[in-house]
Amino acid sequence: MTFTKMPEKQGLYSPEFEHDACGMGFVSQIKGQKSHQIVEQALEVLVNLSHRGASGSEENTGDGAGILLQLPDSFLRQKLKSEGANLPEEGNYGTGMVFLPREEEKRKGVKEIVEAAVEAEGQQVITWREVPVNPDGLGKSAVEVMPYFSQIFIEKSKEVEQGIDFERKLYLIRKKIENKIRNSEYQGELYFASLSSRTLVYKGMLTPEQLEGFFPDLSQPELKSAIALVHSRF
Repeated sequence: MTFTKMPEKQGLYSPEFEHDACGMGFVSQIKGQKSHQIVEQALEVLVNLSHRGASGSEENTGDGAGILLQLPDSFLRQKLKSEGANLPEEGNYGTGMVFLPREEEKRKGVKEIVEAAVEAEGQQVITWREVPVNPDGLGKSAVEVMPYFSQIFIEKSKEVEQGIDFERKLYLIRKKIENKIRNSEYQGELYFASLSSRTLVYKGMLTPEQLEGFFPDLSQPELKSAIALVHSRF
């Protein structure tokens, strides 16, 4: 069926409230069984939402696209083990996707503020992981403002309970870090895409088609989730 004009006003519906908006999609395995197939299906949904996204004057510079997943514990554990770091039991650590400065000295300064804030709240930074990215095919505008993508791993203290209590602590840590950065020489040099013991976000100034290729992690069979939420920004 093809619509050539807006439907007539009826009931609670009025065509005057129609407007363009972002595209969003959600995929889940109702029994909670994690698999890479859920990630693949969500990325397919995202590509099919291209018409709900936007780009700049360059077709290959997107307005933004991303995916939220359950924390892929086994995948992250495997990656960090190869780098000589070990994670506590699932639920006893949080992970954040952090956008940092590309300049090494600035990045070092921002990390010091982050780590001090984490320790001030009685928690401990386990390690940082450089997130691999592939900028091939990105527009000039996107490349020029591209940050350094990193994941931070924070161990929960014994005084904090797993679950919502730890989530609240991570939220507080995030807000305190953002305030400290805002009032420092590094204003505008840090952004948290996520910080949680339950979920992890991959996103960037990308088109829906570029997300998977930009973040090689998303193509790894070991990266599994039972839920996935995708977003194409307009």
